[in-house]
Amino acid sequence: MTKSVKIAPSVLSADFSKIGEEVIKIERAGADVVHLDVMDGVFVPNITFGIKMVKDMRKVSRLPFDCHLMIVNPEKYVEQFALAGADYITVHYEACGKNSASVLNKIKSLGVKAGIVINPNTEVSNIIDLVPLCDMVLVMSVYPGFGGQSFIAEVLDKCRAIRRLIDENGYDCLLEIDGGINKNTAKLAIEAGCDVLVAGSAVFNADDTCAIIKALRCEE
Repeated sequence: MTKSVKIAPSVLSADFSKIGEEVIKIERAGADVVHLDVMDGVFVPNITFGIKMVKDMRKVSRLPFDCHLMIVNPEKYVEQFALAGADYITVHYEACGKNSASVLNKIKSLGVKAGIVINPNTEVSNIIDLVPLCDMVLVMSVYPGFGGQSFIAEVLDKCRAIRRLIDENGYDCLLEIDGGINKNTAKLAIEAGCDVLVAGSAVFNADDTCAIIKALRCEE
């Protein structure tokens, strides 16, 4: 592989009883980004953590924080996440709908990079007009809510379509994928044009964190 990708371990799979240590561990192991899955139990059937957790993790890491808001009415909370230390804030098209452009612009007005997220059953056509506003587009390769799910290969076609859209228009926008990423699916995602790979259980359940992060880059 000639393309260098960024690895963004998802702390959803970390041990929350020692979250600071877990974040330090992945930074020392070569992670590029910390992916923070914020779930409210309404938009998705699970509850994880909120603003204070992000703020506390910010104290122990200099890595970019990618806050993935799986919540309803994210526009009510983006300013607080920005103040807590988010570098990227991504919101779901399914949560924002026709208000998506307004939410993305609000995030950018806070000096934070903005991204739109689509679930596996959402068509790329819904976000074509939003991509120019984005610093990142996140394609879910599982249905959001829980870690450790199996990769949905059909979303790779969406990744290819978004990659073409970005490249053909010269947008300054990263393509991220999240869900079921391991050594095998990482290669498929990279071949489909993804720049950032979110990996949870593959990283945090590994015996050798450095080795798995290197393996996920598929650079050898």
